[in-house]
Amino acid sequence: MEKEKEYALSIIDRYEGRFVEVSDLVWEFAELGLVEFKSSSLLADELEKHGFRVKRGIAGMPTAFMAEWGSGKPVIGIMGEYDALPGLSQKPVPWKEPLVEGAPGHGCGHNIHGVSGLAAAIAVRYAMEKFGIKGTIRFYGCPAEENFSGKVYMVRDGYFNDVDAVISHHPSTMNGATLMSSLANNSVKFHFYGRASHAGGSPEAGRSALDAVELMNVGVNYLREHVIQDARIHYVIEKGGDQPNIVPPYARSWYLIRAPEREQVEEIYNWILDIAKGAALMTQTQHKVEFIKGVYNKIPNRTIAETIVKNMRLIGLPKYSDEDIKFAQEIAKTIPIEAKINQLRNSKRPGWEKLIDKLMDDEIPDPWGEGEVSHGSTDVSDVSWQAPTVEFGTATWVLGTPGHSWQNVAQCKVGLGHKSLIFAAKTMAATALDLLMNKELLERAKEEHKNRLRGRVYKSPLPPDHKPPLDAWKK
Repeated sequence: MEKEKEYALSIIDRYEGRFVEVSDLVWEFAELGLVEFKSSSLLADELEKHGFRVKRGIAGMPTAFMAEWGSGKPVIGIMGEYDALPGLSQKPVPWKEPLVEGAPGHGCGHNIHGVSGLAAAIAVRYAMEKFGIKGTIRFYGCPAEENFSGKVYMVRDGYFNDVDAVISHHPSTMNGATLMSSLANNSVKFHFYGRASHAGGSPEAGRSALDAVELMNVGVNYLREHVIQDARIHYVIEKGGDQPNIVPPYARSWYLIRAPEREQVEEIYNWILDIAKGAALMTQTQHKVEFIKGVYNKIPNRTIAETIVKNMRLIGLPKYSDEDIKFAQEIAKTIPIEAKINQLRNSKRPGWEKLIDKLMDDEIPDPWGEGEVSHGSTDVSDVSWQAPTVEFGTATWVLGTPGHSWQNVAQCKVGLGHKSLIFAAKTMAATALDLLMNKELLERAKEEHKNRLRGRVYKSPLPPDHKPPLDAWKK
């Protein structure tokens, strides 16, 4: 291993206790997207302590920030997230038991996500200083990935314009850097306005906004037959009235529309807009469309993915304690074998069958999934249109653990999560150093990125005057 990498990894070892402490604090804060005030401040303060120049409150989001060390080219970005999910509060125990009933919890591991990137950036900063490595290491503090796609605002406002390559890590059930794309999406709310009346005494005087919501949903459900196979349309009714003897004067639904390519999303979205108009006409109500956010599909990069896998193998998988294994075994008892098999099959990982009887992923496979589309979405995708970008995974959770679950939350504040955090931080640090020191490698990644774009040009899915919904949780 090169001396620069060895030194960076030694920095992570030196501060391991503090990095785990910061991750656990973010886990305890469990703040929702765009209101991660304590979490973002903690990470930004930590970077300042290590000499980073920090710019807070970027792209119109008080909890977004950018931290830099060094100067000039190349600029290597590392991303971190720290938002939690509503209703997933959970104690760090292998059975379902909320910490605070109904409160948020880190069901996607973003307490680890933010700190793995922070630890890597700090390690690279000290290696750059010690060995005179030229360039800039930049950490992006990225809020609201789960709901409002904070990175899309950061991309629109130019914070990724000068970056040469970007690395991100996400907790997972598997180790690896896939070559799969992701689904682009639009998030949108439909507000319907009718007229209240007594539902028994004078229903003819009312105009039901709830009828409009339900008729729109019926129309969209008939639309499903006529969209492409990989499209996904989900909705919830956020507001449907107050009580049944009042014709509802107001109702609201929230839609998420996904497809493999941005233009496919737009086609389906425009059709759904027409269905909403039709529902309003049928019920003699008025309606308003509230665009929340949109994201692109991901552009993979084999050059960086292979570099990440090489570094994962160089560093070696974490060693689990007896306590870790016992915790994992208890979690595994809560996961039906059928669900585990389905998750493994859907991963499209070659040889997934060999993992059925395993507790944790104990391999580091070659990058896989070229030409495949994951059915999830992420705002990392918008970054991937700006520069070569890879978000890789490390085994944080027992194989088969369902996403956005209490099992995720529990495993993120015990040894399983802590070891994944350190392994990921070391992998990111080593990969960032490769990109900083190996000009040929970086140029290959850029050339591949250009070829994969095939001349396509990114156009922000956000209207120019669209601002982050900072008051969303007050509604």
